[in-house]
Amino acid sequence: MSDKKKDLESILILGDALDGDATGGDNGGTPPADIPTELPVLPVRDIVVFNYMILPLFVGREKSVAAVDEALSGNRYILILTQKDESVDDPGPEDVHEIGTVASIMRMLKMPDGRLKILVQGVSRARVTEFTGDTPYHSARVEVIEEKEVDPLTPEQEAMVRAAKEQSEQIMSLRGISSPDIMSVLSSVDDPGRLADLVASNLRMKVENAQTILACADPVERLTLVNTQLAKEVEVASMQARIQNVAREGMDKAQKDYYLREQLKAIRKELGDEADEDEELDMIREALNKAGPPKDVRKEADKQLKRLSSMHPDSSEATVIRTYLDWIVEVPWKKQSRDRMDIKQAETILNEDHYDLEKVKERILEYLSVRKLNPKMKGPILCFVGPPGVGKTSLGRSIARALGRKFQRMSLGGMRDEAEIRGHRRTYIGAMPGRIIQGLKQAGTRNPVFMLDEIDKLGQDFRGDPSSALLEVLDPEQNFSFTDHYLNVPYDLSKVMFICTANTLDTIPRPLLDRMETIRIPGYTEHEKVKIARRYLLPRQCEENGLTEEEVQLSDTMLSKIIRGYTREAGLRNLEREIGSVCRKLARRKAQGESGPYRLTSATIEKHLGPEYFRDDEMEKDLPPGVALGLAWTPYGGEILHIEVTTMPGKGKLILTGQLGDVMKESAQAALSYARSRADHFGLDPDFTEKMDIHIHVPAGATPKDGPSAGVTLVTALVSAITETPVTSDTCMTGEVTLRGRVLPVGGIKEKILAAVSHGMKQVLIPKQNERNLVDIPKELLRRIKVRPVEHIDEIWPLAGGKKIQRKASTKK
Repeated sequence: MSDKKKDLESILILGDALDGDATGGDNGGTPPADIPTELPVLPVRDIVVFNYMILPLFVGREKSVAAVDEALSGNRYILILTQKDESVDDPGPEDVHEIGTVASIMRMLKMPDGRLKILVQGVSRARVTEFTGDTPYHSARVEVIEEKEVDPLTPEQEAMVRAAKEQSEQIMSLRGISSPDIMSVLSSVDDPGRLADLVASNLRMKVENAQTILACADPVERLTLVNTQLAKEVEVASMQARIQNVAREGMDKAQKDYYLREQLKAIRKELGDEADEDEELDMIREALNKAGPPKDVRKEADKQLKRLSSMHPDSSEATVIRTYLDWIVEVPWKKQSRDRMDIKQAETILNEDHYDLEKVKERILEYLSVRKLNPKMKGPILCFVGPPGVGKTSLGRSIARALGRKFQRMSLGGMRDEAEIRGHRRTYIGAMPGRIIQGLKQAGTRNPVFMLDEIDKLGQDFRGDPSSALLEVLDPEQNFSFTDHYLNVPYDLSKVMFICTANTLDTIPRPLLDRMETIRIPGYTEHEKVKIARRYLLPRQCEENGLTEEEVQLSDTMLSKIIRGYTREAGLRNLEREIGSVCRKLARRKAQGESGPYRLTSATIEKHLGPEYFRDDEMEKDLPPGVALGLAWTPYGGEILHIEVTTMPGKGKLILTGQLGDVMKESAQAALSYARSRADHFGLDPDFTEKMDIHIHVPAGATPKDGPSAGVTLVTALVSAITETPVTSDTCMTGEVTLRGRVLPVGGIKEKILAAVSHGMKQVLIPKQNERNLVDIPKELLRRIKVRPVEHIDEIWPLAGGKKIQRKASTKK
């Protein structure tokens, strides 16, 4: 049998409870006299029926239906007993409580499904003395429990009655129930037993507590038990009211937002744009399983997914979490490309893409070889250093192709915000991961070739120091647990092959440079430029300008003419621009209907490109005394440095012009001191500085110049001016000089020799200790110029001046 509980909000509400029996009839506490000693039994679940209680019951079990039929065929009395265990479907005598309630069946209605709906009213408490049968229904002998009359009430009892009424009224007030009829019912009942039954019948209690109250025959004691339950209910209702008051403060706005969101949801549904929220969560969960992040990352993702499931889908925080989960899903955690372990094939690819650069190719093949023998090795951190246009960036693409990996490039030039590397914290509006994580997402694998371009041009300001943030990225001992501020979980970068590019190492912080393996790419010789132009630049420009290689007949001699006459650079960018300019002129001729092939000669090249920018015959055949040619290194390659010294009558003043840096000024002072200390050797008057002023000038005064490598050139020019001995015009030199005349080593030897060759020099003087750097210079380049190592400044005159300086007789007596 199933039954229906009444809600606490219906406390003391049954309309039938307002009749005479409910409010106190003529029989007082005495049960009706016509109750038989043997009654049919109706077991009920999850409810206890009290005296004077009127409630509907649904009867479905066969024995229960038979018991109701038996009661209706007689005096309509039935014994209602509560089950001890509500899960028992066919309760026996041991499954019901001993004390129950004799009830009168007021009405009965048969339901279409065969069940009965009856309306019963409690009449009297009763105790089962013996069960007399169980077929076709349960029956039992009963002993009616009569209640003691309490009249008159003691002050203590009166207080208990008032307390029960006041607490019932307080509960109704907390519940928001205001009914004069209910209050009149409560005020009209003064009998402790009736009041206890009336209140207990409408309290939310556990079945065990309700059964305890029913079994209590003493009215005063029963009212005490009810007051205890009322006190608990008042406390619960008060707490609930406080919670509701706190929640109600934000309910108005929340209800408005909810109403608007529901409208928006309905509109989307009509438009067919609505996505099932549960389906979206399942899709994210499935994507997480597929992405396969590490355990700690998956734990954080599940935590955020759980938060998302409890939020409204249109809230701003839900959008933030959804975006975060999208990043977790899309970042490659376990997907990686397989390295191409065929060393010979990788070498073939590198040779196809780039001419020369043997050092770089050898390093990449070494990496592949070690990777083949030890698959768990960490990715190297390479740094290509060289002038613009020598192919540093394109070399990264070739390395990726040779390895069979994805290629990702990131430019660091001008970057000043640390968040570009580490990402923004999710507390910021518009937060997103750093460009390292973004690049890995774009690459789609966890082991791409990642190029960090222009690392020497990083900046810093109040937003942080990006170069310091790169320390963790480029340290093989730390980057296995790189933490992006946005993801806030560790990511393993040890499988990434980082390649950095720079024009100079001077501006790279030392701690950052220490983490990288430096490979210099100084520049190309004329022979190398011709080969590269023939193999790569000319075909590319022909294709871009709508021409075929057969239509453009450009010989190696003409390529050399373009290289010598129109470009003087370490790289190839200007060369490609000039070749592109020639191709555009030819493309116009083709577009106008002129048929090819187009043969290019010296005359046609000058017609297309104009007069040569650089001419070898412009070089001075004879240098005047006081002029020497030095070699300087710049981030854009080597340069010829003219140094001019002149003397004039004066009192030993040294004038320096040409925007020289502190190091070059010190070199000039050292050169003068050396010349004075060697005055006797050079045949000079020991007091020559007291009779003349010396002016040292380096042309191109708008360009700042600095560095120690101009030391020997300054000494040579100074001595040449004082002794009036010219230096040969086809000789240039580099090296740092000491006060004792020793020539110390300098850097950028290959770039400087390249510049000397491109300017038509026949001889270059370098420090003896730089002789070891000649192994990196192509033999073809060394055949075009004589390299003379020197250890002391005195060795320069026989080589640069063409004759030994004769000592002059002193004019001082």
